[in-house]
Amino acid sequence: MYNNILDVKGLKVGQAQNEEALTGCTVVICEEGATCGVDVRGAAPGTRETDLLDPVNTIQKVHAVVLSGGSAFGLESTCGVSQYLEEQNIGFEAGPCKVPIVVGAVLFDLGIGNHKIRPDKQMGYEACLNASETVLKQGNYGAGCGASVGKLRGPEFVTKSGIGSHSIKLDNGIVVSALVAVNALGDVYENGTVIAGALNDDKTSCLNSYELMKQGVTKGGFSIDNTTIGIIATNAKLDKAQCKKISQMAHDGYARAIFPIHTPHDGDTIFTMATGEIETGADLTLIGSLAVEVMEKSIINAVKNAKEVSGIPSYNELKEELLVK
Repeated sequence: MYNNILDVKGLKVGQAQNEEALTGCTVVICEEGATCGVDVRGAAPGTRETDLLDPVNTIQKVHAVVLSGGSAFGLESTCGVSQYLEEQNIGFEAGPCKVPIVVGAVLFDLGIGNHKIRPDKQMGYEACLNASETVLKQGNYGAGCGASVGKLRGPEFVTKSGIGSHSIKLDNGIVVSALVAVNALGDVYENGTVIAGALNDDKTSCLNSYELMKQGVTKGGFSIDNTTIGIIATNAKLDKAQCKKISQMAHDGYARAIFPIHTPHDGDTIFTMATGEIETGADLTLIGSLAVEVMEKSIINAVKNAKEVSGIPSYNELKEELLVK
């Protein structure tokens, strides 16, 4: 096992980023198509084709899910994914041609790096060219390139975050995994302790944003600069309604690892992809519970794999600072 989303057979993950501009995109490709559902909890989302995923609507499978930086501008990256899939003759049979079904969501990373450079059609295409069944880089890659957490005190006091993944395989062969780009207003917790979030004045340790809020500290900086966007993937056979339910349950993984979460300043979104390799009898309680666990651990992995950039410290730099003290 890879202990990440690539443990789900039939999926490829590709990433591309601009390390100077601090932005990028991540694409999960399923050439044979995957049943997909979505649940949006944040109040400031940026998405593509989420209406199509409503269980009452016609299309049953998607061929790619895109996570991107760049705020609303970053939705352009999904067009590069569509172009690539069409060239590979992958898509929904629509008479004269195949139409790739591509869904996606974006996060706001314009506050760091160069806000004039965003994931575009070319970057989305490049991410597809980089797609692999065996290699997945975590941290400052793809949609996690410009991600950060702990925005309460403004952009000067955030901690670097990134993209992370984790998976679980049961004895019966069922795999449930997550991939997430963590760009939250709130802090990231592990075992009840803040490991990444709003920094103190010296940028040497993390404060507790919730406690600061209770003391009267209010959100600093631009108000729509957050969003955690992620994917649950499983080899179980699920329909669209069941995928949506798994997405709903998986938001508990956000809540276990990030707080505050689902705020008016976040666009938190989770897609669920089901490849249908294994007939499960649709034990949604189990699959949804696994989704919570892998999402929580993916968020922690995103933080722990992130590296310092542009003066924004990461978990590892903060840990070393505390050890020195």
